[in-house]
Amino acid sequence: MPHHTPLIGTIVAGLVVAFIMGAIAHRLKLSPLVGYLVAGIMVGPFTPGFVADAGLANELAEIGVILLMFGVGLHFSLKDLLSVKAIAVPGALVQIAVATLLGMGLAYFMGWTLMGGLVFGLALSVASTVVLLRALQGADLVETRRGRIAVGWLIVEDLVMVLALVLLPALADVMNSAEGGGAGALIAPLLGTLLKVAGFVAVMLIVGRRVIPWALHWVVHTGSRELFRLAVLAIALGVAFGAAMAFDVSFALGAFFAGMILGETPLSRRATEETLPLRDAFAVLFFVSVGMLFNPSIVVEQPLPLLATILIIIIGKSIAAWAIVRVFGYPNVTALTIAASLAQIGEFSFILASLGAGLGVLPDEARDLILAGAMASIFLNPILFSMIVREHKKDDDEEVEQKQPERPRIGHVILIGYGRVGKLIALRLHERDVHFVVVEGDPERVEEAEEAGLSVVKGNALEDKHLLAAGICEARHLLIAVPEGFEGGAIHEHARNLNDKLQVIARAHSDAEVAHLERLGVPHVVMGERELASRMLTLCGVR
Repeated sequence: MPHHTPLIGTIVAGLVVAFIMGAIAHRLKLSPLVGYLVAGIMVGPFTPGFVADAGLANELAEIGVILLMFGVGLHFSLKDLLSVKAIAVPGALVQIAVATLLGMGLAYFMGWTLMGGLVFGLALSVASTVVLLRALQGADLVETRRGRIAVGWLIVEDLVMVLALVLLPALADVMNSAEGGGAGALIAPLLGTLLKVAGFVAVMLIVGRRVIPWALHWVVHTGSRELFRLAVLAIALGVAFGAAMAFDVSFALGAFFAGMILGETPLSRRATEETLPLRDAFAVLFFVSVGMLFNPSIVVEQPLPLLATILIIIIGKSIAAWAIVRVFGYPNVTALTIAASLAQIGEFSFILASLGAGLGVLPDEARDLILAGAMASIFLNPILFSMIVREHKKDDDEEVEQKQPERPRIGHVILIGYGRVGKLIALRLHERDVHFVVVEGDPERVEEAEEAGLSVVKGNALEDKHLLAAGICEARHLLIAVPEGFEGGAIHEHARNLNDKLQVIARAHSDAEVAHLERLGVPHVVMGERELASRMLTLCGVR
């Protein structure tokens, strides 16, 4: 069997180059998405050196789209949307309309078709989930009113794009085949598509909501982690493929509904954790495949259209969002935050561009402008966002202040992580009336801890600001309950730099983690297997 095949070469080149460029982007404090897109350009046909197989890359990208949309469905929160529906729903719809019209205006001057302009405008109208959440988390704004509005706004955008992905193939067929057929030629195919979508949605809501949770609960009771992981992937891919085969709807819609139904079950968080590595890997390959389509010569050949595209994304969308929020009576700082959050494009834009190009309705130069505009906006967005946050830091402090835990007493305990072990520790500390503060980054776990009446700081314990918010300088003990021992070592180093008298107790899963933590000077390391063995020997009288 030959070792070098197009499939292996494409996957290896895509992942290796994406890792290198993603690491460089992270080092430059940019979104790794920029690095992945650059990696695609480097292994694409428009640059010298190794050229990956574009056909295979596109097929791998389809799996990436399915898993990306499955992840969107898993994280879809109707509760978050309803809490800010009064501003998020009309605001997002008007902003999408404005950005789409601006994009269609540029398309008109470029001489593209109406359908091409529509796809181009829609691609410029939707912001990147990854970039937006990263910006909000970095500024500690996720739990503020501004953050909730931005997230709700993004949910509405995502739903509109899901609908667009469903209707675009039908619209493309009409525009490509029906010439002078009148309104009937347009209405009939669209009506047929909507009926198919309605049939699929009905099957998922009536049958899927019962079968999918039942199947997962059965798998959980087998006790096999491998089988559970396989079951989640089978649901994501199987429902997406079945939706396309049986109902002739897109992979994206099928995967979104599979994730949304799974997200309603108590197993949603575990499903997210188990499938995240594979989802991330195929998502990276998707971004690489998108980058492979980009022709860098567009920067030289079409500088003015490129500038206009960037201005629509950063200026046009921002002004529209700012004006909408102000019209609804919100303060200027809220309007500026929402405007800055949305001044970029990402995942859905690439999916729409790929779909439009595949359907033959989006010109290659339009796709290149979308990719170039995405990279420029992702590069500029953190700078714009940090300028606004820095300008209104006082407002941020006042808004977040109500979310901070009560000022801890001297000599309290800080618990890092509220997973399975962290919950047990928190329960025992609470029963013994020991004052402690939990530091946790996962939103669902934070919500669980808050519902239990605990003092919680939401954020990554590797960031000093969150440790300081938990009162690290006054604390006596630090309990690191996160399952990764090497991450625990990094947390220990940060904590000891802030309080060198802190007594640290860390959790480990292997001898290598124990050795690593001891080398770092962690005074007490608890390894689960050793403690289990010791306890069992004690119970049987062996000391």
